[in-house]
Amino acid sequence: MEDRILIADDEKTICSVLSQRLTREGYSCVTAHNGKEALTRFYQGNFSLVISDIRMPEVDGLELLKSVKAVRPTMMFILMTAFPEIDIAVEAIHLGVSDFLIKPFDLELAVFSVKKALEQKKMEEEIESYHKNLKRMVEERTVELQHAYRTLKKAYLDSVKVLAEAIDAKDPYLRGHSDRVRRMSLRIAVSLGFSEERMEILEYGSLLHDIGKIGIQDEILRKPGPLSPDEYQTIQEHPLIGVKIVEGIEFFKDKIPMIRNHHEHFNGEGYPDGLAGEGIPLEARIIAVPDAFDAMASLRPHRGTMALEDILLEMEKYKGKQFDPKLLEIFLQEKIYQS
Repeated sequence: MEDRILIADDEKTICSVLSQRLTREGYSCVTAHNGKEALTRFYQGNFSLVISDIRMPEVDGLELLKSVKAVRPTMMFILMTAFPEIDIAVEAIHLGVSDFLIKPFDLELAVFSVKKALEQKKMEEEIESYHKNLKRMVEERTVELQHAYRTLKKAYLDSVKVLAEAIDAKDPYLRGHSDRVRRMSLRIAVSLGFSEERMEILEYGSLLHDIGKIGIQDEILRKPGPLSPDEYQTIQEHPLIGVKIVEGIEFFKDKIPMIRNHHEHFNGEGYPDGLAGEGIPLEARIIAVPDAFDAMASLRPHRGTMALEDILLEMEKYKGKQFDPKLLEIFLQEKIYQS
């Protein structure tokens, strides 16, 4: 498509001569004899370049330049003047003028100036097109990567759920325990305003919190009566066994504190590290609450199912001792145990 040029000058001879010369170069030219007429023609047509005298009646060249740039900031614009003034030149440069022609000018110099401006315009359009294509490609690739990431995350979660089910299968009285702890832990985290990323880490950690029980003998896990001191000590090893299982896997690195410390007590009397208060990782403190609730709510071989009222009273009894009081308050007030 040929480039269209708008030429504005109150001297009709200049308009005519310049138009004829540029037409011979293959450009389509439209002329206007004052700034107001030029602005009207500009709005009506699609131009690649505007050439305008500075001093014109009604609307001068600088005002025309401002108006054109306001509508099309990338429009190429050449100013002509017989009275070069530094202040006007500086203002025109700030407004985005492409070039100046000092009257009287050689027509070949004008042609050169026009070609240079249009080549610059073409280059800028190519760069803009490249950036748009690059942006589109990046957006498309980003969508693909996000889809792949979601698929990968789902695969990880499905694998972890299968692993959690295998853990729960070790103790048939706690079947589904890990998933119930997951659901309740996430509800507590929502109340705390966790980010999506932190929620995701908690979800995996809560599912895997008992992974160390894989290394505990079934005879101990399923013992119908109270545990002996040695057996209880063996049970207490499951957080550290869990850490050993996952510590070499990069994906599980940020879940280790939940696996290791979900049996710490707020008063420092838990295990395995005897951590206390806010020294216990927050996610581990969160998991500790639904973990204890679900264990008490489950049928055990040495006792029947505890009544909900008794469980809640028991948990309230250990507020600030076994449980973080703030987290237990959320758990009880929002009735997260009903999830």
